[in-house]
Amino acid sequence: MRKIISIVLAVLLLVGAVLLAKYLIDSKQKPKVVSDKIVKTVFTETIINKSIPIIITANGTLVAKNKIELYAEVQGILENSSKAFKAGTSFNKGETLIKINSDEFYANLQAQKSTLFNALTAIMPDIRLDFPENYDKWQNYLSNFDLNKPVQKLPETTSEKEKFFISGRGIYTTYYNVKNSEVKLNKYTLKAPFSGILTESLVNRGTLIRPGQKLGEFINPAVYEISVAIKSEFRDLLQIGKQVELYNLEKTKNWTGKVIRINGKVDASSQTINAIIDVSGTDLKEGQYLEAALHAKSEENAFEVSRNLLVERTQLYVVKDSILDIVVVDPVFENKTTVVVKGLEDGTKILTKPVPGAHIGMLVKIFNENKKQ
Repeated sequence: MRKIISIVLAVLLLVGAVLLAKYLIDSKQKPKVVSDKIVKTVFTETIINKSIPIIITANGTLVAKNKIELYAEVQGILENSSKAFKAGTSFNKGETLIKINSDEFYANLQAQKSTLFNALTAIMPDIRLDFPENYDKWQNYLSNFDLNKPVQKLPETTSEKEKFFISGRGIYTTYYNVKNSEVKLNKYTLKAPFSGILTESLVNRGTLIRPGQKLGEFINPAVYEISVAIKSEFRDLLQIGKQVELYNLEKTKNWTGKVIRINGKVDASSQTINAIIDVSGTDLKEGQYLEAALHAKSEENAFEVSRNLLVERTQLYVVKDSILDIVVVDPVFENKTTVVVKGLEDGTKILTKPVPGAHIGMLVKIFNENKKQ
């Protein structure tokens, strides 16, 4: 019995010690950990609304404004001319580009002229008898008839009787056959319609030329056009006569062009509209790739910000009393890196660099203000 009482007392003492220890531990005051609140430094810019020029950038290739493809309308062997018919050869206006052998056709033309002359000679006795008052004009025409020169226009008839007489003898038919052959003879020689350069040559000396065959390409290297595709939403910003800055790919050279035409049709697949720009310069070449900067118009009371500052395309972070807030803006134009927005009040401080983890009510400090202090 005494042994049991001893065991119970020992257990009670042990439980009491545990409870006392727990009480002492719980009642002990823990030191409060004071954590420093991190305040991020931000870069800001003060809004001053002003007139922002809208510049639309687009790309395109140069095409000569005066450009012709040369085709043959007659058949014959290509002959030598004063200059070689090779790509890169320059020709002045009126110089011979191509000469095709026309000996056979020329002989046929001379035969037609002779037929006309003989027909006129045959009717002269009848004219003397039936139309003595008109004999002199026909006689003068025959006297001035030269087989080696283009046929002159037939004398005018003064009465229906004379007209029917001339027509009935086949004079008009023979005359117009000769004139048609004279026109065709000129097509054996192609002359430069303007001063320019040959950019493509598809035939060589001695080649048999056939009607409809392409011979080459001839351009005027002084003036070019470039067609650029602009988003249809900006078509109201384009104006004919506006000056355009053009740059090469390396941005080492620039030229000034002018919008001369605007296509009235929107491309259904790309929803763009083509603007054609006129440009000239000594360093320009056909097929050269250029970038155009169109000064469309100016947006008044606007501001230009970096595209990566926009939140959900229509919002911007601002700083008010060292606390981040967000405002809604109206984007009016976007290009590759910036956005022109409206709706910001003058004096508003906006972020100039994105802040990771930014949110409304975030405490920040402005770098520029710290720097002044």
